Amino acid sequence: MGHRKITNTSVELTELGFGASVIGNLYRVTPPHDAQAAIEAAWEAGIRYFDTAPHYGLGLSERRLGAALRDRPRDAYVVSSKVGRLLVPNEQPRGIDDAGFVVRDDLRRQWDFSRDGVLRSIEATLERTGLDRLDVVYLHDPDDHWRQAAEEAMPALAELRDQGMIGAIGAGMNQSAMLARFLRETAADVVMLAGRYTLLDQSAVDDVLPAAQALGKSVVAVGVFNSGLLSRDRPAEGMKYDYQDAPADLVTRALAIAEVCAAHGTSLPAAAIAFPLTHPNIINVTLGMRNPEQVVRNVELHRRHIPDGLWDDLRAQGLIRPDVPTAKDPGRSSQCL
Repeated sequence: MGHRKITNTSVELTELGFGASVIGNLYRVTPPHDAQAAIEAAWEAGIRYFDTAPHYGLGLSERRLGAALRDRPRDAYVVSSKVGRLLVPNEQPRGIDDAGFVVRDDLRRQWDFSRDGVLRSIEATLERTGLDRLDVVYLHDPDDHWRQAAEEAMPALAELRDQGMIGAIGAGMNQSAMLARFLRETAADVVMLAGRYTLLDQSAVDDVLPAAQALGKSVVAVGVFNSGLLSRDRPAEGMKYDYQDAPADLVTRALAIAEVCAAHGTSLPAAAIAFPLTHPNIINVTLGMRNPEQVVRNVELHRRHIPDGLWDDLRAQGLIRPDVPTAKDPGRSSQCL
């Protein structure tokens, strides 16, 4: 498993990361033994970057990840978590969380990007995970909280980073425009970009990726399957795109991309994983993995050879933007270790 460094930091990520949202019972219950086995399979495959958040299962993801990594050498892996949603007692529980996670709602999320909120959130995460430190901390979905996130939360994280308590800091969002602002206007080292640099959506070319290139900063790509439409060899109606039923025109375009992939001896999901890593500033693709079978499949897809001619043909047929950088562009090799 290849490694790439977050620029201007000592933090190295494996090219493929383990997204721990689903082991927080996202959409359905993940049995404890499946969560444990998934993390063990990821470790055996060489994955050493694990991403979680308090939001994921109201702390369940953090607890499970910490327990599974507890006996591993601490310097051998990288863990990121997030701040911005404090978990506080729920005065009016209804039984089950209403944010997509199948867990009891004894706790609730409270938006807080204040300095105190950041410090309290990190302390709580360390307690839940049992870890001695976090390697990367992201501001989590600060879309409606720019001022407090930029003026209070990010300076608090920068102080912790400068004291050596955190290795790298940044923000994670489903949009790219504000992530570009975090790169340009704050002390962020890295951003987590969800769904905006994929085979079906390259809008990040207009903002966050040029900012990362200009400033020499790094990007982690998530949501590369766009909620599922790019996850199978042959997309079909009824599959999801950005959490909604995929529009017919996008299903048609995904099928066209799949046909080009097949002509080059590869598959749509393998290309979906490989595509973001062709950009010189994207250092990692992180995927949600619920059980060991998903881990094995995703690792196998990541390891498949993708011919450079695939991207050329997709450009020529108008299936991806003509201005996306290629793997041959200057700068990519300098990020690989």
